Amino acid sequence: MTFSRRDFVKTSVLGFAAGVGTHSGVPQALAESSSAIPPDPPKQPIIISANNGYAYVEAAYAFLKAGGDTLDAAIRVVKGPEDDPKDDSVGLGGLPNEEGVVELDSCCMHGPTRRAGSVGGVRNIKNVCLVAKAVMEHTGHVMLVGEGAERFAVAMGFPRENLLTERSRKIWLLWKETNSERDWWGPAMADPHWHPPAPESKPQARVSPQRIEQLKQRAADVGIEPEFQLAAVRRVLFPLTGTIHCSALNEKGEISGVTTTSGLAFKLPGRVGDSPIIGAGCYTDQDIGSAGATGAGEENIKVAGAHTIVENMRHGMSPQEAGMDALKRIVRNYNGDMTRLKYMDMTYYILRKDGAYASVCLWEGYSPGNPHRFSIHDGTLRSEISTPLLKGYSQDWPPMPTVPEELKKDSEYLK
Repeated sequence: MTFSRRDFVKTSVLGFAAGVGTHSGVPQALAESSSAIPPDPPKQPIIISANNGYAYVEAAYAFLKAGGDTLDAAIRVVKGPEDDPKDDSVGLGGLPNEEGVVELDSCCMHGPTRRAGSVGGVRNIKNVCLVAKAVMEHTGHVMLVGEGAERFAVAMGFPRENLLTERSRKIWLLWKETNSERDWWGPAMADPHWHPPAPESKPQARVSPQRIEQLKQRAADVGIEPEFQLAAVRRVLFPLTGTIHCSALNEKGEISGVTTTSGLAFKLPGRVGDSPIIGAGCYTDQDIGSAGATGAGEENIKVAGAHTIVENMRHGMSPQEAGMDALKRIVRNYNGDMTRLKYMDMTYYILRKDGAYASVCLWEGYSPGNPHRFSIHDGTLRSEISTPLLKGYSQDWPPMPTVPEELKKDSEYLK
């Protein structure tokens, strides 16, 4: 008996349909590959967040404990910084691109329904975490970007508004006037032709007090308030990679995650980092857990950080082991070259389905006394220190003059 191609396809489809709804329709290998994680749900809801969400976790936890959806709870955390004009790394007030325009990115994953939504390069819309959720709920797509994402948001009822606050505009002016030659044009650090910048422009260099005073004076000239001038100088010298991630787990074992950001300060227009990339800035698997990231987006994209972590947990690693493995992949991409690695940083936030959690980071923090921290609520709200892979700091702030070699021999000077 012979079969035409049409008969073969028809028979195959009917055979598949006959198996739907029965265990026999699921390949055995797939049925056995779900997880090495104990299925027991946590006794209490758990929320883990980047530390800039600390002020919003308590209310989100109460919502979650009262039966609220896990994604809605996580969004309640990240929406706080989006709405805050004084938070210049997320949403309203975010530091702009090199042309002075704020562009936002976000993605979310809803574990219970195994859905995802994402937006990138969005202008004029404040709460892109909600727009990402709307993409998930109201379209057949996962990701919308640029003008199309903005038009979709407006069609869904989100108002257009100017996201560039006066404070962020003045910081951009300060950068444009004093530091814009150190921009995001190549070559990138991964390029074989890349060389470290001159010592006086290294992020890790001891910036001279004279340079700081000059920048502070220019900050005053553009109208930045005195109490914020030093902070503005820091943002110019060390452009922010500010982002917020949050994952939420309820007592039934349902889990979701969301990440939102304004991206790199002074970036090239149209740049999209890891935050809206499913599997990089955020990844949630209802069978396993959730992970998200803040830090050097380009480096995280190259290791698919959040997905790598969740898959590591699927194969039996603890949250901390899973995160450390992802960090080691970043280090391996540069063959352990500290002259390059010291220009980047990365922090992961990890929550497993059974309630185990961790946060790991590439470096200890930005400077001595300022370690990377994260927020956790499992019945008690607290801020904990992330576990570093490397000893040291990705920035050296506040800047201090170096001690000349000849003076190091003078014990009286060093007292």
